Amino acid sequence: MILRTPRDLVGGKSILIMSDSVNHPPHYGGKENPYEAIKVIEAWGLGFCLGNTMKYISRAGKKSPETTLQDLEKARWYLDREIAWRKGAGV
Repeated sequence: MILRTPRDLVGGKSILIMSDSVNHPPHYGGKENPYEAIKVIEAWGLGFCLGNTMKYISRAGKKSPETTLQDLEKARWYLDREIAWRKGAGV
């Protein structure tokens, strides 16, 4: 966490500003990337399970090449959960 400037004060108290590694991690696409996972999830209104599916697919292997398969398995887990929910809800 970083205190950037004196204007980062609220009611005379300092506030902490989260760094880009929290707000826009590189493995999520980064702040300048229009296709950053969270931006796409929100723009498309994907909801929790489909949003996580897209997130894990889009970042597969980017945080660590050793976790590519695990990221894809997580994406499949969320997709399977969405499918099961839709079958049960009759959607």
